Amino acid sequence: MKITAVLLAAGQGTRMKSSLPKVLHPVAGRPMIWHALQAIQQSTTEKPVVVVGHGAEEVTQYLGDSAQTVLQEPQLGTGHAVMQAEALLKGKTDLVVVCYADMPLMRGETLQKLVETQKQNKGPISMLTVVSGDPRGFGRIIRKDDGTVKAIVEEYVATPEQLQVKELNVGGYCFDANWLWDALHRIPKNPKKGEYYLTDTVELASADGLPVHATVMDDVEETIGVNTRVHLSEVEAAMRRRINQTHMMNGVTMIDPASVYIEADVKIGRDTVIMPNTYLFGNTEIGEGNVLGPNTIIRDTRVGNGCKVLASSLEGAILENDVDMGPFARLRKGAHLGNHVHMGNFGEVKDSYLADGVKMGHFSYIGNAQVGANTNIGAGTITCNYDGEKKHATEIGEDVFIGSDTMLVAPVKLGAGARTGAGAVVTKNIAEDTLAVGMPARSIRKVERKPKKK
Repeated sequence: MKITAVLLAAGQGTRMKSSLPKVLHPVAGRPMIWHALQAIQQSTTEKPVVVVGHGAEEVTQYLGDSAQTVLQEPQLGTGHAVMQAEALLKGKTDLVVVCYADMPLMRGETLQKLVETQKQNKGPISMLTVVSGDPRGFGRIIRKDDGTVKAIVEEYVATPEQLQVKELNVGGYCFDANWLWDALHRIPKNPKKGEYYLTDTVELASADGLPVHATVMDDVEETIGVNTRVHLSEVEAAMRRRINQTHMMNGVTMIDPASVYIEADVKIGRDTVIMPNTYLFGNTEIGEGNVLGPNTIIRDTRVGNGCKVLASSLEGAILENDVDMGPFARLRKGAHLGNHVHMGNFGEVKDSYLADGVKMGHFSYIGNAQVGANTNIGAGTITCNYDGEKKHATEIGEDVFIGSDTMLVAPVKLGAGARTGAGAVVTKNIAEDTLAVGMPARSIRKVERKPKKK
C-alpha cells in the first residue's frame, strides 16, 4: 500500500511578525518543518508533498530533495491547499496523510496510529482528536450515536452548547485517496471568508453515509500549533523536556533538567552527567562517563569518554578520552585535544592539535600549532601566529617544557625535549633537548630529558 503525506506549509504567519517563513523558525535547533518531516516518515511510504505559499522560495530551497513542493497561489483555505497536490498524487497513492508543518511536537507514533485506524476504516477519513479543557481555537468534534464523527464545528460558528464540547479537532487526517480528490471539488466555499476548508470533508463523508473515525491523542502537547512567538516558546519548552527525558531514559544523568538545553541532533552516551546551565548545540556527539558543566556551552563538537569540562565553551572541536579542562577554557574551531590532556582556566585553543598527555597552563593561547605528547605549556604562553596578513604554524615536539609567559613567534619549531625560560620570546627554531632563554630567546645549553614515567 502506498501512503503519501501532504504537509501544509503555505500560511503567511503574520502573527509571528517575522521576515522568516513561519515553518523555518527553529525548534531545538531545527526548523519546525524538519520536525514535521521526521514525524511523517514513520507512517508513510512515499516522498512527501509540501504545499508552499508565503516564502515559497526559501522553504523549497530548504527542503531540497527531501520533498516535492506545490505552490498554493492564491491561498484559499486548507481544502484548496490539499487540492494543489492532486496533479502529483492522483492515481499514484492509496492513502493521503494530511498534517500541518507548524506542529513540530506531533510524534511519528501518533501518525502511525492514525494510518492504522484508516486501514481498518471502511469509510474515507480517519482523523486525530484530543480531549482538553483548553480549546486553543480548535474546532469541536460532533459525534453520532454510533461513535463516529458527524461534523467539525469551527469555534467562531459554534453554538454555546457546542462550545462546551471538550473533544477538539487537532488537524491531522488520513484519507482514502480516490475518495479525497472527488470530495475536494465538492467542498462549498465558506460564505464569510471565501475559502475552502478541509474540515468540510467530514460532513461530505457523513452525507454520503460513510463513517469517519477518530483517534484520540493522549498527549495534549503534541497538538500545539505555532502561530505566535508565544506559541513558539511553548513548543520549544515542550521539545526540550521531551529531548531531555529521552536522554535520561537512555542513561544520561541531569542534575537539573530544567536548566539544561540540548538540541535535536545531539548524541550523548550513557553515564554522562550534565550539570546545570549546560547547552549542547548542533552536531555534537558526547561519549560515555563524562561530566559536563555547570555553565558549559558545546557546539558541533565531539567529546570522547571520561572527560571533565567545567564552565567552558567548545565549538567545532574534538576531545579524545579523559580530557580535563576549565573553568573558563575555550576551544575554537579546529581544536583537537588528545587523551589525558589537561587545559587550565582561561586558556584558548584554535586550529591546533595537543597530543596525548599535554598539560596546558592557565591564561595561555595556542593557535595554528602542533604540540607533541607530554609537553608542558606554562601559564601565559602565547603562540604569536598572525603577522597582520597571514597565519603561521608553530610545531612543538614531545616532552617540551615551555616556561611561563613564553611568546612563540610563528613560524617556529621546538624540538623534542626543548625548554624555554620564563618570559622567553622565541623567534628562531630551538633544537632538541636545548634550553632557550631571553628576549629574543637564545639557546644556552643542552638539557637532560627526564625519563618517561611507565
